[in-house]
Amino acid sequence: MKLAVDKMSEFSTIGLTGRNNSEIVDSLQAVVGVLEGAEGINIVLDVNVANLLKANKYPEFPLEQLSSECDLVIVVGGDGSLLQTASILADYDLPVAGINRGRLGFLTDILPNEIESTLKQILGGQYKIESRFLLDMFIGSDKQEYLGSALNDIVLHPGKAVQMIEFELYIDNEFVYNQASDGLIIATPTGSTAYAMSAGGPIMHPRLDAIVLVPINPHSLSSRPIVVEGNRELTLVVRDRHNILPQLSCDGAMSHACSPGDRITIRKKPKQLKILHPADYDYYETCRSKLGWSHRPTNR
Repeated sequence: MKLAVDKMSEFSTIGLTGRNNSEIVDSLQAVVGVLEGAEGINIVLDVNVANLLKANKYPEFPLEQLSSECDLVIVVGGDGSLLQTASILADYDLPVAGINRGRLGFLTDILPNEIESTLKQILGGQYKIESRFLLDMFIGSDKQEYLGSALNDIVLHPGKAVQMIEFELYIDNEFVYNQASDGLIIATPTGSTAYAMSAGGPIMHPRLDAIVLVPINPHSLSSRPIVVEGNRELTLVVRDRHNILPQLSCDGAMSHACSPGDRITIRKKPKQLKILHPADYDYYETCRSKLGWSHRPTNR
């Protein structure tokens, strides 16, 4: 029996990826079941999740090749699963929808028990779409080497040693400060509700074209988060302090060891990520439910 939708879906080939974990098998099967029941939909699988589906009959590709084969990607997992795919999907200008099998679900906001109804709406053209920008990171002065991209944040931190590091910050080549701290979080509006918020940064609406720089335990009472325009170029220069080699990370995953004198350049990625939300998506309701706004303490 074919799935009834209001009109022929604008998505003809849909890719499926996610966390390679047996705990998501039921949600993977539910998504496949909905797509199989929809007329005119081809399914392709990321090799990382294909092995979770027994008797798989669909084409399997590495994520980057899969992205060139489809016009919508569904991620099954937590926000971390979507973060891992964000840069590749943005490069291919692909929209992504997320099934939440994680803890918070700021980005993967389709609930497991609403897979059928929500995917039916999306296939029928009933959804909200947002564009979220990413940050690209480079190292070097004259010849810059690309290190990675982040949808949430890029973090300079001391690595394993819990010690202060020292660095200089420039914005569009203008000197801002020389800081001694446990590091610096450079976050997008998407990432403002993640690590940056935990370090005392502001919550920024996803539609803002802005970047927030949040010091981590600065050795100065006057060091506070700074919000700048999204098209500004940021430069960090690592300074020598107690022979510590600071680390750089993108969305908590990629790590790169820095040396004194290294210049790190951070700027907005040319292409943005398109995120599909359910038709009734409300950013402030998401904040209320995920961050516990307006909740009273539970009586014990």
